[in-house]
Parts: sequence; structure tokens; C-alpha cells
Amino acid sequence: MFVVRQAKREDETQVLHLAQHLNSLNLPADESAIREIIGHSLRSFSAELPREAREYVLVLEDLTTKEIVGTSMIHGQHGTRKSPHIFLEVSEQETYSESIDRHFVHQTLRLGYNFNGPTEIGGLILLPKYRGHISKLGKSLSFSRFLYMALHREDFRDEVLSELLPPLREDGTSILWEHFGKRFTAMTYTEADKLSRTNKEFIRALFPHAEIYSSLFPESVRDVIGKVGSASKGAERMLSSLGFKYAQHIDPFDGGPHYIARADQVLSHCILMKCTSKSPGSKWAMAAAEKADFRAVPALLSEEEGSVYLDTVQQDALGVEEGEEVCVFVQPS
Repeated sequence: MFVVRQAKREDETQVLHLAQHLNSLNLPADESAIREIIGHSLRSFSAELPREAREYVLVLEDLTTKEIVGTSMIHGQHGTRKSPHIFLEVSEQETYSESIDRHFVHQTLRLGYNFNGPTEIGGLILLPKYRGHISKLGKSLSFSRFLYMALHREDFRDEVLSELLPPLREDGTSILWEHFGKRFTAMTYTEADKLSRTNKEFIRALFPHAEIYSSLFPESVRDVIGKVGSASKGAERMLSSLGFKYAQHIDPFDGGPHYIARADQVLSHCILMKCTSKSPGSKWAMAAAEKADFRAVPALLSEEEGSVYLDTVQQDALGVEEGEEVCVFVQPS
């Protein structure tokens, strides 16, 4: 039995262990950083912070072993005046010489900023031994974010952003950074990634602001710009099914693509239904309720129209009773 819930102070050690599987910008493998992230999340859930400053951490708990096996995150607003959302805009530039009849279409990159940005989803990590689980735990972590957003729609922006990882080198570093960012900062990918968690000024100050022709890069670099890495292919398919589209923006460090969707389109898949312990169907879903705190469990739609099947253990996990309404994420067909 698994439940997705808000992260608590006592989860810090286990969340740190998870972060070591993917030392990412959103969830760094650093004890003090994890302590700060969970503290910030607690203040976000309790609405002690302004909406634009809130960052929520959800954890996936195996109730049998009491083990935290996954995390996911929501950033209330990615891009403010204090900390802008920075990206590289991918465009095309056509050139033609009439005298020699030569025509080219060049891909170009230009540094861009968003000071009033979208809500961002990220930080999804699942322990390898739980991948491919019958309960679809990766989807559980992902879709739970939308359920929380649906229950608190006024706290989130009108667009939702997801930054996907591109193909990376075996050591986890970016080939684009070696040929681009490193030349303007004299920093390694790891150094710059770590610094950017608390300081984005150096990007604005040191990165070129003029248009950059990607044809100046080696083919191996051009091949990763805006591409989705193999580990993110599943996430790309899931996002596309919900209406997310490539925004023609990439991460300025690694070249990973940014996918964006209208929040109301995504959240239209979250529907209020009555829970029942009768007539289980075969279609997978996620059901959530918010009693003392937010909780969500993998579930099945009931064969009874407008109902979701939750056995007594699942109802207890959510703190609901037979016939009570819960918020259900229904996958698009």
C-alpha cells in the first residue's frame, strides 16, 4: 500500500537518500539544502509564504515498510523579479545569397527571461527497485501534483512548466555546457549548477545576450539541443497526453527542452467523485483528499458511473468514509 503525502521534518534523512539518486537543481544531494527545502515546503503548505514563493514537496511512502521511495515537487511560480526564469529561446534565421544561389536555415539561441513565470512541476524521483510497479508509482507521484493544484487552484498560475532532461554524458554532465556556458563563466557544469540554486545573477551578467548560431557548435552539441533524454521519454509521453507542448525554450545549462501547458486544461482531468468499496473497474486513477493534510493513493475507477473504487485501507489512508467525495485524476484515454 502506497500513499503520496506532504513531506514532514522526520522525512529529511530518507529524502536525502533519494536525492543522491539524482543530484538535481530541484533536489540537491546536500543535507543542509534538503533541510531548507523541506522547511520551505512546510511553510508553503501552511500558506505562511506568498504564493509566488511557495515550493511544495510531496513524498511517496510505502505504508508497509514506512520507507520513503519517491518525491515530486511543485514550484508555485518559476520566475519572479527577484529570481527570474532564465532560458534560451530557440529560433531560426534564414539567409540567402542571390549571387551564388546559397540558402541556409540556421538554428539560433538567445538568452531570455520571465519575471512573471508559470507554475513548475519537477523534482520527480523514484527508487529504481520501485520502477515498473503494478501500482504505477511514477505516475502516482506525477499526477498527485495536479490533484493538489486542483484542490488549491487559486494558488497556482495559468500555465504549468516542466523542464525535461536532455541526453547527458555518462558522468551526468552536459556537453552543451562544455561548449557554451563554461566558455563564458570559467565554471564546471557542477559548480555552475550548484551556484544557480541561490544565485542567477552570474548568468545574466556573463552569458552572451546576442543571438548565437548553433551551427558554430559541433554536431554532437547540436544533437542535444531541445532533445529529450532516454530517462525522460516516459515523462514526455505523459505530458504530451495532457496537452503539454515544447515551448521552443531550453535550459541554458544542459539544453533540455521546456514543455508548457494551460493549467486549466491539465486540471480538467481532476474530477470530484464519490468513493465506494464496491464494483472495482480496471482503469487506473489517483484519488486524493485533504483532511489534516493532503494525501493521495493509486486507485481504480469504479464500474459505478461517477465513482472511484477505494478499499477500506485506502479510505483509511485518505481519512474518508464510504460515499464521501474525493478528487480523482483520470488519465486521458
